[in-house]
Amino acid sequence: MKLAVISDIHGNLLALEAVLADIAGLGVDQTVNLGDILSGPLQPVETAELLMARDFITIRGNHERQVLDLLDQGQHLDPLGTDGYTAGQLTSAQVAWIRALPARLELAGGDVLLCHGTPDSDLIYWMETTLPGFPDAHPTGIRPATAEEVLLRFGDASPQAHSLILCGHTHVPRMAQCGHSLVVNPGSVGLPAYDDDHPYRHVVENGAPHARYAVVEKTVQGWRVDLRAVPYDHMAAAKAALGRGRADWAHALATGWARRGG
Repeated sequence: MKLAVISDIHGNLLALEAVLADIAGLGVDQTVNLGDILSGPLQPVETAELLMARDFITIRGNHERQVLDLLDQGQHLDPLGTDGYTAGQLTSAQVAWIRALPARLELAGGDVLLCHGTPDSDLIYWMETTLPGFPDAHPTGIRPATAEEVLLRFGDASPQAHSLILCGHTHVPRMAQCGHSLVVNPGSVGLPAYDDDHPYRHVVENGAPHARYAVVEKTVQGWRVDLRAVPYDHMAAAKAALGRGRADWAHALATGWARRGG
């Protein structure tokens, strides 16, 4: 089994097209998509059109849930909001598509588990831990999780039940062996840096603007993992974000670093 793993596209069609072109030459059996697909000030409609036509194995992330909450509750759709802009753009068919996506999924008879954050939550970071006191007490407000923290976040999933678990959400390419399970985060296709305040304010940064994804292949010795970074016209994506009033996204897309303050 050889899988291409994409996650956290965030409506960045240019990055997605570059990643799919890279995948095309690798002879994968399937491409799987781990959620946070459309939200952001870029091209949610066009991104949805492409992915619906490809019909990849796909689960939802927290941003799909948040977009549906905005629509279902009749909330004001802020055009400058990451989810509000997207919710206001999508067609009824695209909304129906994301509504049908599962929160987690098993493949290969349960040997492979797909989730967005952790098996129990689409908002919890699996392989990173946030810290209070950013920026005074900690320069980023986040650090790699310890082995004990990774194990604790399995929740109702057993580290003995799956040989491979694929997760996203943090946008940071990373892998961790935990008992029988190898946990792999492919990084983000569409957004290399961001700031957040859940549960404490912090910034996530990859330090370069590349589109990221992973290729995983099961071998006799175990899972071979290739964490890949693909160049694309990131300045065009940054320009589009700036044109929609999102200087924070423009800076992240252009540089791979989060903008501090303002």
